[in-house]
Amino acid sequence: MDRTALVTGASSGIGRSTAIALVARGYRVLGTSRDPSSLTPGQRPEGVEFHPLDLADDASVESLAPVLAGVDVLVNNAGESQSGPLEELPGEALRRLFQINVLAPVRLTQLVLPGMRERRRGRIVMVGSMLASFPLAYRSSYVASKAAIKGFSNGARHELTPFGVWMTTVEPGSIATGISERRTKYVSPDSPYGADFAGMLAVLDRNERDGITAEKVAATIVSAIEAARPRPRYAVGSNAPLVFALRRVLPLGLAEKIVHRKYGLIR
Repeated sequence: MDRTALVTGASSGIGRSTAIALVARGYRVLGTSRDPSSLTPGQRPEGVEFHPLDLADDASVESLAPVLAGVDVLVNNAGESQSGPLEELPGEALRRLFQINVLAPVRLTQLVLPGMRERRRGRIVMVGSMLASFPLAYRSSYVASKAAIKGFSNGARHELTPFGVWMTTVEPGSIATGISERRTKYVSPDSPYGADFAGMLAVLDRNERDGITAEKVAATIVSAIEAARPRPRYAVGSNAPLVFALRRVLPLGLAEKIVHRKYGLIR
């Protein structure tokens, strides 16, 4: 298979599992990490060529342009998970989150498109979150960032298909990747939201510990990449087929109550 794939955040979690799965499928796989020289052998999947990329740094993103020119598959996976009451989210933290989760992936997509369009083939996968479809209190900034990349994907999809380039979003539910240990949290010590916030985090962390494996998400990503006509959205984990079916038939207010009751936010 003469195809080159680039997976951002390929040293851990979904990105690592996706890189491994693509190598097994015969792709030439490029991965990114903020500092490839610091990776341990276990963080370097066999057959993956690593490139430095800091999504928070515009110059770092632009420096990847020559590499992206020859890429046939782009998996925008790397990102930041953030939690906190809306009232208490620092402006700088919000700007960083949207730079990492939205602006940088969109710019990488812009840089990869000319080559894909000229070759008249390409696949771009935005790794989103089911929270974009099922918003949760105290996760508003993260929800908004994942909804944004889904919006870019859904809109631009129709611009690109005439050139043989397909964009799609993969929305995982709860995944056991250890992300809860890396999630940024913003809440004041005397916050009026403190008790609810702590309760929500406890449930969120438990769900992630009991979630599906990164390998299952990677298998869905590979399916999206190799589909003849990829769907706009693929959801995996957290009983996705059932909950999306219920969302289509339940009133919006009731669906929101079910989600928030699950996290102890409605008593």
